[in-house]
Amino acid sequence: MKSIFTFILILIFCTSFAQVKGIVSDENGNPLPFVNIYIENTYIGTTSNEKGQYELQVQNKEQVTVIFQYLGYKTQKQILNINQLPYFLDVKLKEENYSLQEVVISSKENPAIPIIRKAIAAKTVNSDKTGKFTADFYSKGIFKLKNAPKKIFGQEIGDMDGALDSTGSGIIYLSETVSKITYEKPDNLKEKIIASKISGNNNGFSYNTAQGTRFDFYDNLVELGTNMISPIADNAFSYYKYTLEGTFYDEHNQLINKIKVIPRRDVEPVFEGYIFIVEDSWAIYGIDLQTKGYRMKQEFVNTMTLTQNFSYNPNTKIWAKNIQSLHFEAGAFGILFTGKFTHVFSNYEFKDRFEKKTFTREILSFEDQANKKDNDYWNTMRPVPLTDEESIDYLKKDSIQTVRKSKPYLDSIDRKNNKFKILKVLNGYSYQNSEKNWKINYDGLLKSIYFNTVQGWNVTSNITYTKRNEDERTFTSFGTRLNYGFAEDKFRATAFFTTRLNAKNFSTLSFRAGSQAVQFNQNQPISPLLNSVATLFFKENYMKLFEKNFINASYSQEVTNGFYTSFALEYAERSPLFDQTDYTLIKNKKAYLSNNPLDPTDFENAAIEKHNLVKFNLNTRFNFGQKYLSRPDGKIPVSNDDYPTLFLGYEKGFAGNESSYNYDFVAGRIFYERSLSNKGTFGINLKGGKFFNADEISFVDYRHFNGNQINVSTENRYLNQFLQLPYYSYSTNKSYIETHFEHNFEGYIMNKIPLLNKLKSTLILGYHQLAIPDVKPYQEFTVGLDKLGFGKFKFLRLDYVRSYSGSSYIGDGFMFGMEFLGVLE
Repeated sequence: MKSIFTFILILIFCTSFAQVKGIVSDENGNPLPFVNIYIENTYIGTTSNEKGQYELQVQNKEQVTVIFQYLGYKTQKQILNINQLPYFLDVKLKEENYSLQEVVISSKENPAIPIIRKAIAAKTVNSDKTGKFTADFYSKGIFKLKNAPKKIFGQEIGDMDGALDSTGSGIIYLSETVSKITYEKPDNLKEKIIASKISGNNNGFSYNTAQGTRFDFYDNLVELGTNMISPIADNAFSYYKYTLEGTFYDEHNQLINKIKVIPRRDVEPVFEGYIFIVEDSWAIYGIDLQTKGYRMKQEFVNTMTLTQNFSYNPNTKIWAKNIQSLHFEAGAFGILFTGKFTHVFSNYEFKDRFEKKTFTREILSFEDQANKKDNDYWNTMRPVPLTDEESIDYLKKDSIQTVRKSKPYLDSIDRKNNKFKILKVLNGYSYQNSEKNWKINYDGLLKSIYFNTVQGWNVTSNITYTKRNEDERTFTSFGTRLNYGFAEDKFRATAFFTTRLNAKNFSTLSFRAGSQAVQFNQNQPISPLLNSVATLFFKENYMKLFEKNFINASYSQEVTNGFYTSFALEYAERSPLFDQTDYTLIKNKKAYLSNNPLDPTDFENAAIEKHNLVKFNLNTRFNFGQKYLSRPDGKIPVSNDDYPTLFLGYEKGFAGNESSYNYDFVAGRIFYERSLSNKGTFGINLKGGKFFNADEISFVDYRHFNGNQINVSTENRYLNQFLQLPYYSYSTNKSYIETHFEHNFEGYIMNKIPLLNKLKSTLILGYHQLAIPDVKPYQEFTVGLDKLGFGKFKFLRLDYVRSYSGSSYIGDGFMFGMEFLGVLE
């Protein structure tokens, strides 16, 4: 009862701050959402919410002319003589009467074609008019869940902090942002967050900023997870057909053409719906377009709808986007997930140019106390009124947050969750103190049971203590990793400690010490799960291990924007290991290989002798052109795909028990990945390195390469691995050059091939090369299909691989990509 009374008071309080407010509906009384409402001859405006309710802040309290514009309805002009505030005005809009009388119908040409041609020809001019501006920006994001089950994959999802009702439905995320933006095409943006609000989190910062709202249909491509073709792109006629459905005049007596947009091929990255074009200027008047998830290569998305409303100012003669709405529906397993973002742009000031230092690498910052604005502020500044459902959600979740952050509640939840049951010895157990934000976690014995021929069946478990500071995004974690191999009857343990000192430069300090059985290639190219399957079922024991007893200290941080460095110092004793079992699940005459990577047929001798060494590593990373978001709780880097990433490293081995183990090694790497218009994404990874004074170093310290002989990969891209290269046949202590190219067409070719386009998959071409001294270069050529599967579940990839030594053919085969298997480890 108290909550209901409080809610009534809030509604009364909100009303007292309203200026011009009311409901916009059609002639039958049905509310019209996202109506473009603005003051005539200005860029001051707002929009209606899902219930048709609106609020408009006015400066002139005597007389003001307000425009109500909605796609498909006649624009209405209201001249208001305001004598008191709030001023109530309900508006009913009539459906537009479209006419084709202004169009000369020709049997030779579709009348929509010349309009689209002229819009394409004029789009650069129209785009340049809105190319530089400052504006006020408001964003509201809301996610809803419907019919969620009690459990997903055996895990209870609960009520999600009070979001879900008994049917598993409700608002799971609601947030608002108010900011000031400065923008220059194509990609210069500076945004200052004035206010940020998240339902149920009075200390959070909303992520729905202007950064992700630049859906510009004057550009050839519109970024929606993938590059979608604009209906007025230069090559639009290759992707769309058009129909002129009618014309009408707006309030400025300008003729508007309503054109239906029809995809030529369903599976391509295209839209369908309507685009409204202004006669003579050929500017965009409005957008009402939809696309399907499979067109965006987002299989779990059902539909995505994007609407935009533009307003005209006769003083500037510019059509500017005032209102934008993005709505999507997604789902799987019978669960429906919906999301909606409402964006309002107002108070435009268009510029001829900006001062030189207007734009920097910082693209987002927050005003002090931006997430602490009270209800007075939001009731005054919010341009789009909340629906009753949204108001109740804020009230309910803020109240729930107060309760759920209280010590008695947190203690009661901890008492429930911390209860110990005997099965948790196998399944894992956690003990936490929610008030002080620390947790002890034990992984259990069933999550990491694997098999290899050195240890036999082996089980690994971690015990970890973690304490977090959510306000500063820092943490401290320490614990131990325990491993026991049954065939060798040996127990190994390591201890670890990691602390992030701050989230401004990501400075992180770590210590590790203990004993491990590790692969000679410490990039771990063979996953324990895949090795277990290959060994137990096919007797392919490719994983080669040695024992390392070590102590290690490392430190990393961002030195300056985009420049990262890390240091590590390690003392290690390395010892050989031998196969201890020939057990297999599937009996056959095939013999296991030895644990010697230099000679898999030698069961008597090892690849290394027991020795010790100290290693020092210095690694740097340059993210050229990196931009970043500045939040009060830290920094968030934003990569710039105009530039590559450069890695440089130096490694020194010293203080070995024999001087022949000492060496120096330098390496470099360039990684670059870029979207090529609508032709897909191209990636390149170039590596090179050279040893000095390393003729007799341990095989452990050779440069090993990420081969694959199991023919299964859990990676989503093959830019850091070979698909058929034997794991250790090209290992070197001299020098090397390694090259990986891969181009994912993202449907560009496959979408155009009859029958094959039904697969809704993507074509990928690749090339992999390795050159070391005194050996012919190794090469692989690959062609593959990604996004294979059934319905929404397209997690598979299949590549055909053909390998060569120099120009001599070695062999061919297939690589099966199963990225989802990585989740199981």
